[in-house]
Amino acid sequence: MAAKILALLPSVPYPPEQLGKWSPVTSTLDWCEENYVVTSYAAEIINTTTNLLFLYLGAKGIRNCLNNGHDRVFLVSFIGFSLVGTGSFLFHASLKYPFQLVDELSMIYTTCLMCHSAFTQGKSKRFNTLLACSLAGLAIFVTLYYHYLQEPKFHQAVFTILTIVVLSRSFYIMEVNLRPRRRSGKEEVKLREELRDEDITRQMWAMIKVGLSIYLGASALWALDRNYCHYLIRWRRQVGLPWGTVLELHGWWHIGTGIGAYFYITWGIWLRHCLNNKQDEYKLDWPRFGVPVLVKKISSTAKQD
Repeated sequence: MAAKILALLPSVPYPPEQLGKWSPVTSTLDWCEENYVVTSYAAEIINTTTNLLFLYLGAKGIRNCLNNGHDRVFLVSFIGFSLVGTGSFLFHASLKYPFQLVDELSMIYTTCLMCHSAFTQGKSKRFNTLLACSLAGLAIFVTLYYHYLQEPKFHQAVFTILTIVVLSRSFYIMEVNLRPRRRSGKEEVKLREELRDEDITRQMWAMIKVGLSIYLGASALWALDRNYCHYLIRWRRQVGLPWGTVLELHGWWHIGTGIGAYFYITWGIWLRHCLNNKQDEYKLDWPRFGVPVLVKKISSTAKQD
């Protein structure tokens, strides 16, 4: 139905696939977007340019960490987030195997970093060091084995498992340590603090629901892109350019996963401050049409100055 509606709009016919500046393809993956149909400088122009969102959100997150004194682990996470976008940009532009490794392995490294953050809150230095060494060993193993195996499903499985572990641990920490009714010694907690933490937990779950819904929705589009590629190519050519770009579902996956991952890191920052009893020092700034940032509250003294 959507393809029929788009076909009624003014359009330009799709050019045939051709060789480009980066030819030949050496990556183990070649996505559903046809190669070099828009420009000879980028094999998959939509899959390439949608990664600019990663760079924008990464820069936004890095600036927020520097300006508001968030823990260094989240600054490094946003740097890794930006590296994922950079690697994916170069990978889809060139379809070269080295850039594929930069794209896919940086996802593993960044998730390992978030895994360390999720499991080390309140733990001893010995535990933190042991976990860091274990995750570093896992990252090295995945790097070497994936380079040997060159099987994308292996990377996807490892990334999915790590993501589930990190999310599950973070959900558990939030509910056990932050929500007032689950906290031991509740009778000693002031009513104001109870209401504050209940409100924060409610806002956190709102962030989780939005971020996770966008991420899962984007993953569903990617599944359609993989399983119905021949139909999508036919429909794109029926509607022509530029409308056919709407049916580049892997590009939508980039947008959805970028937003979802940004939401998760921002939530992680807020959760860490709450676990450090700094709830009254920070607030969530979430525009109606925008992504959230966690900023320091302006004290009454600063307002008077």
